[in-house]
Amino acid sequence: MHHGFIKVAAATPEIKVADCIINASEICRLIDEACVNGAKIIVFPELCITGYTCGDLFWQETLLDEAKHELHRIIFHSADRDAIIFVGLPWEKDNKLYNVAAVISHGRLLGLVPKRHLPNYGEFYEMRHFALGNEAVEWVEFEGMPIPFGTKQIFCCKEMEGLRIGAEICEDLWSPNPPSTGHALAGATIIVNLSASDETTGKDQYRQSLIGGQSARLICGYVYASAGEGESTTDLVFGGHNLIAENGSLLSQSKRFQNETIYGEIDIRRLRSERRKNTTFMAEKMNEYEKIAFSLQPVEVVLTRNFAPCPFVPSDKADRDRRCEEILCIQAMGLKKRLKHTNCKSAVVGISGGLDSTLALLVTVKAFDMLGMERSQIISVTMPCFGTTDRTYTNACNLTRKLGATLREVDIKEAVNQHFADIGHDKESHDVTYENSQARERTQVLMDIANQCGGLVIGTGDMSELALGWATYNGDHMSMYGVNASVPKTLVRHLVRYYADTCGDEVLSRTLLDVLDTPVSPELLPPKDGEISQKTEDLVGPYELHDFFLYYILRFGYEPAKIFRIAKKAFAGSYDDETILKWMKTFYRRFFSQQFKRSCLPDGPKVGSVAVSPRGDLRMPSDASARIWLENLDHISAD
Repeated sequence: MHHGFIKVAAATPEIKVADCIINASEICRLIDEACVNGAKIIVFPELCITGYTCGDLFWQETLLDEAKHELHRIIFHSADRDAIIFVGLPWEKDNKLYNVAAVISHGRLLGLVPKRHLPNYGEFYEMRHFALGNEAVEWVEFEGMPIPFGTKQIFCCKEMEGLRIGAEICEDLWSPNPPSTGHALAGATIIVNLSASDETTGKDQYRQSLIGGQSARLICGYVYASAGEGESTTDLVFGGHNLIAENGSLLSQSKRFQNETIYGEIDIRRLRSERRKNTTFMAEKMNEYEKIAFSLQPVEVVLTRNFAPCPFVPSDKADRDRRCEEILCIQAMGLKKRLKHTNCKSAVVGISGGLDSTLALLVTVKAFDMLGMERSQIISVTMPCFGTTDRTYTNACNLTRKLGATLREVDIKEAVNQHFADIGHDKESHDVTYENSQARERTQVLMDIANQCGGLVIGTGDMSELALGWATYNGDHMSMYGVNASVPKTLVRHLVRYYADTCGDEVLSRTLLDVLDTPVSPELLPPKDGEISQKTEDLVGPYELHDFFLYYILRFGYEPAKIFRIAKKAFAGSYDDETILKWMKTFYRRFFSQQFKRSCLPDGPKVGSVAVSPRGDLRMPSDASARIWLENLDHISAD
């Protein structure tokens, strides 16, 4: 439960229809197994104590009495198990029979949640046996104790802020207005569903999309347990299709027809963070719900869920290719609109032979193609200076020619040396003035050429550089439209590779692949033996780490200790703990201290869920203190 993670289980017992003793024994066995595996929320299928397919046997008092008796045994069995458990059984109340979820924890029956929507179509005829459950909570007696009975109940963990559970049963989810919608709006962060969903062709895919969609719509965790082997096959087959989802993502799914128990770790803090930011997710009718408290011992959940080391980049190639094409179109459409609005007939791109300027040129070409404008109207400017290598210069020239843009070369060495003389700077002093003078001279050249040809200067800097402030203020930091401003460095690489793979030009592809193979560098310091001497990732750290930090800081607002924890899992075998911590400190220091550069960014299109525009996603003061975040990291060091 540390850092907001809670381990959940969806279990399908192998039952015998109407044999409550056998079924309860199997349920108790699976409870023990789930507890050994660390599950704190354990969900079983609908009517699992009796079996869903008892038919008219539900009218037999013997079965109903035995179901209650075995419920008592399960409750007693749970006394020293640290979990909250959901099991299904029939329950008689006021001469009516209800299909209910019994909620159990530490030897107590916490509540009974009846099924609200009963299917009475096709193969289902539940209204023959059961009555519709009421929303309003009433009270029934069980073994001399008053028990809440109704759909409007939320079960709240005392020890874990934000862990609030609502329950619904099978068809409830399929209805136009599921109870889970009300549960979530009343504060439930996890919805459990006790189900008995039969298998027909293609139903598993619909079930998966339904559960994933509901978890996304409600910004919640969703734990779904369905009946399986052991149910009557007189007319139907039940596959035990269990699923665990979180805000639209499927965390775990069972193989059908195997009565499998599945596990997942749901991130409660992540869900709460998403809800805080979503202004259309408004809590309502909370006072209509009965809040039932339960306790769990605080433990650190062993994480088994996957954390991709490159969260901005889909791992599946087909998904990645679709994402790349979509992003290139977003970038190009943004630039297309700006060119049309300004009535500019040309664009100016400073091309260095590096990744970012290459992507900017590719996007500009795509925008010109969309507009039906000649590519020759794109002015690609190479500006060699003290750090330029033959490799990057050659790639810049070849790339421009193959794309059909107009190449201009402006050697800025003489101008920069004159500037050093003007301000009295020793050109042998390779300090920040030495570096930034080159960047600002290049920006001046680009701006003036744009004025000459009536064009726009296209910004090349990416989101990772902006997050770190790895840009010269009013140098490469400034442009007239920044097409890469919300594209992280790890994604820039894949966009360029995608273009190389799909352009259909062998020479262009070969040039792009060589750009990809070139070390990331601003090339502001003289080369050594003709090779790049200034490698960005040696100075500020690996971009894959920084992009990982950036994603979880801005997307979910995670605290440093939590990011460190999941980074260790994501980068296991690639970076040791000391290295991750070192670059995390660098990231936080630079992220806060360099906000002043982001506060005056040029316009540029947002392409993903994380962006740093001061007009959109990141409205952060330029003079905020990073102290509490850095102290959090210091505590990790001390530990």
